[in-house]
Amino acid sequence: MQSATVAAPLPPAEVHSVPTSDGTAVRLTRYKFGTKGPLILAPGYGNAARAFAIDTVPKNWVQYLGEHGYDVWLLDYRASPDLPSSFTQFTVDDIAMRDWPAAVDTVRRETGQDEVQAMGHCVGGLSLFMAVGGGMQGLRSATFSSLAGHPIPTPGNQARAWARMATIFKTLGIKGLNTDYDPTAWDGKLIERVMKVVPFRHVYDNPVARRIYFIYGDVFDYENINQPTMEQAVPSFFGNGNITFFEHISLMIRAGAARDARGRDAYLANLDNFKFPINFITGEHNKMFVPKGLQRTYDTLRRAHGPGNYTQHVISDYAHLDLWLGTNAERDVWPTALAELEKHN
Repeated sequence: MQSATVAAPLPPAEVHSVPTSDGTAVRLTRYKFGTKGPLILAPGYGNAARAFAIDTVPKNWVQYLGEHGYDVWLLDYRASPDLPSSFTQFTVDDIAMRDWPAAVDTVRRETGQDEVQAMGHCVGGLSLFMAVGGGMQGLRSATFSSLAGHPIPTPGNQARAWARMATIFKTLGIKGLNTDYDPTAWDGKLIERVMKVVPFRHVYDNPVARRIYFIYGDVFDYENINQPTMEQAVPSFFGNGNITFFEHISLMIRAGAARDARGRDAYLANLDNFKFPINFITGEHNKMFVPKGLQRTYDTLRRAHGPGNYTQHVISDYAHLDLWLGTNAERDVWPTALAELEKHN
């Protein structure tokens, strides 16, 4: 079943280059449909923020928000493949303590609003959680998609973290892992050979999909993703991941909680910073970061402050990135996310 309504066209994009505290430029792309929000959307690691505005589905998440009157700002933090910074070395701390505050301050200044709404998916959510724990001000509400303060992956990715694969790669001189497929490169040939003999379920016969699986794990319920999205949109917005980042996220996976790059409890130690409306949303089949991780953050905040500010939704028959790319996500997912945003306008 496809979306029954026709998508409104995107308004002209308003692009802002945003300097951060270490001189790295990140980017905000504004689609001003209305005055609600303003809402900042941040994607997962190694993704461009235009993932939320793909043209291979009947309606994308940005268009849906636009139909409901939102002023939408897409945040390309320093890991975006659309930015030169994606090929540099950095930690999640840099995204949390440099990129997020610069983005929030820019949106507040440009819109004249004291407070904004923010949604982070995957590492976009983890870094948003860390930013709040680190003292960032200016949020009216936050939505954490798939990941917040407790990164708990599947056993396979846990094993890679405990084996310190990122550190091994760094020792071998590997500075990054890229989802681009080059059939003439040694790593392209090797990954293709390895992944073609691994049993997959519902994975399109696509080398980029196999490389994404190799680097990140199981990102979708493929039943929810149409072929144009998998073959055209996904390869265009996935890109490079630096090894320093993978070392940091592996440290947090081993700890089962957000930590700074030195292993210190610099974020969850500050639970008083989270006394504002927060929504958690994930898919029941999430194999990238399993639902119990988001549940743990939800439970932690409720124990600390009571249930009043916090909501949680686990979407049936969805996994991870398909929450925002799915052909029928307008029907199955987005009304739930929208309802939480609407409470705080």
